[in-house]
Amino acid sequence: MRARILILAVAALLPVAVSQAQLLAPNEAGVTMGHLHVNVRDAEASKKFWAAMGGTPLKFASFEVIKFPGVLIFLKPAEPNGGSVGSVVNHVGFQVPNVEASINKWKAAGLKTEPGGRWPHQAFVISPDNLRIEILEDTAMKEAIASHHIHFFVSEAAIPEIKAWYAKTFGAKPGKRGDNEADDVPGENLTFSKSPTPLEPTKGRALDHIGFEIKNLEAFCKKLEASGMKFDRPYSPQVAPGLSIAFITDPWGTYIELTEGLDKL
Repeated sequence: MRARILILAVAALLPVAVSQAQLLAPNEAGVTMGHLHVNVRDAEASKKFWAAMGGTPLKFASFEVIKFPGVLIFLKPAEPNGGSVGSVVNHVGFQVPNVEASINKWKAAGLKTEPGGRWPHQAFVISPDNLRIEILEDTAMKEAIASHHIHFFVSEAAIPEIKAWYAKTFGAKPGKRGDNEADDVPGENLTFSKSPTPLEPTKGRALDHIGFEIKNLEAFCKKLEASGMKFDRPYSPQVAPGLSIAFITDPWGTYIELTEGLDKL
């Protein structure tokens, strides 16, 4: 009897574990948030950093990966040519149920933190390679931490254009986040703010590229090609077991990987 109860209890937990392991369901265009690909000087130090943040380390092919609800962090051993600040993607954002408690925990673990302008409901954490991570509070959330947004900085005149581009290209839902223009894809808000000075492309920096997971990637790429999209790397099937990819760059310098297969991680 005890063995049967134990089996039933484990079985009851399995659907929760599976749902936490996967990315969110795609939108009508077949798009969901996939991953952030970061260049790291020291892979072990970066693994410890992201694990301290609340992520779950795992291996995929030759990559070290850190899993969070809604996003995967891929670690690539490489010397970044700059942090995220100064590039078109200034920072990324995560939410926690209690910012002050999380920051105190991360400080105790030796992570570099900075106060936000809305303390105690906002703060920043800086990765070992100077990826800036905004931390926001959502007291209603059930997870300990979850991905929330990618914050783009472009010229003021380009804000309507970048908002329209992501809506058209990825089926993102246009809206606002506070005073900022924004788009939403499942798992991620794309926030657009103005910069008074030109910014660098992301490729080669601490945050090298962002990634969207695409349902039926081959057909999606053909549609983009038909619209005149130029690819940095065309559709490439099975580059790793169960994974197909392609690369594009948005008109403002954000390097973007398109994947199919990461939803199984």
